Amino acid sequence: MSRADEIFQQNIRDILTHGVWDTDQNVRPHWEDGAPAHTVKKFGIVNRYDLKEEFPILTIRRTFFKTCIDELLWIWQMKSNNIHDLRGHIWDSWADETGSIGKAYGYQLGVKHQYKEGEMDQVDRVLYDLKHNPASRRILTNIYNFQDLHEMALYPCAYSMTFNVSGNTLNAILNQRSQDMLAANNWNVVQYAVLVHMMAQVSGLEVGELVHVIADAHIYDRHVPIVEKLLEKEGRPAPEFVIDKSVTDFYQFTRDSFSLQGYDPHPFDDKIPVAI
Repeated sequence: MSRADEIFQQNIRDILTHGVWDTDQNVRPHWEDGAPAHTVKKFGIVNRYDLKEEFPILTIRRTFFKTCIDELLWIWQMKSNNIHDLRGHIWDSWADETGSIGKAYGYQLGVKHQYKEGEMDQVDRVLYDLKHNPASRRILTNIYNFQDLHEMALYPCAYSMTFNVSGNTLNAILNQRSQDMLAANNWNVVQYAVLVHMMAQVSGLEVGELVHVIADAHIYDRHVPIVEKLLEKEGRPAPEFVIDKSVTDFYQFTRDSFSLQGYDPHPFDDKIPVAI
C-alpha cells in the first residue's frame, strides 16, 4: 500500500467516525438538483508526505495525473484566470460568459509587487529567493487577497504555499481553508508535490517534505457511500515519479515533462457529484 493510500484512508475513517455533521445549519453549497450539500468534517488535519520516499498519488482509485498538472501549470506558470487557457472542464461551473473566474488563483499569482530588487510577481519572487536567499524564512505565496474576494468566482481553497530550505533540501507547507476529501484531496496533494519537485529542480535543491494543512476537511453527504467503498480497498505500491532533468527554467516545464512509471490504480467507476 502506498503511503498516500494509507494517509487518505486514515483521514476518511477518522472523519466518518469522529466528524461533526452540519445538517443543522444553513449551508452555501448545493447539489445540481438544488438540494443543500451537507458535510461531515474534522477540523485541523495535518498530513506529511516525504517526497524523497515516494510520490503521493492514490492507488485505491485513479487520480488523473496529467489533468492535475494541466491545472497546476494554468495557475502557477500561465497565471491565468480564464478557463479557455485550461484543458478540461473542472472550472466551468465557476466561469462567466467570457471564461473568467475573476481575480482568483492564477490572477493573484501574476500580480506584480515592488521589492528592493525590482518588480516581481509572487511566483518569480519565490524562484528568486530560492536561488539567492535560501536561508530566508519569508519564501511564500498567498492568494487570499481580501481586497479582491468580491471579484472572485470562488474564494481560494488552497491559498498559501510556504517554502523552506533546510541544508540542500526544499520543504513546503500547503495551507488549505477547505477540502472536499473525495473529489479534491489527492488532486491537490499530487499538484503541489509536483510543484515542490519543479521548484527544487530549477533551484538546484533536493526535494523534501510536503506538509498539507487542512482547516476544514470534509466529506459531502452524497460522497459517503463512495468513500466507504474506498476504505475496503487494499492499496498498491506507489509509482515512480519521473521529471525531465534537463529543464532548468520553471517556465519551460510542460505537461510532458512529468510521467509516472508503474502506476496501476484500482478501477473506479463511481461518478462523483460536485457541490457548487
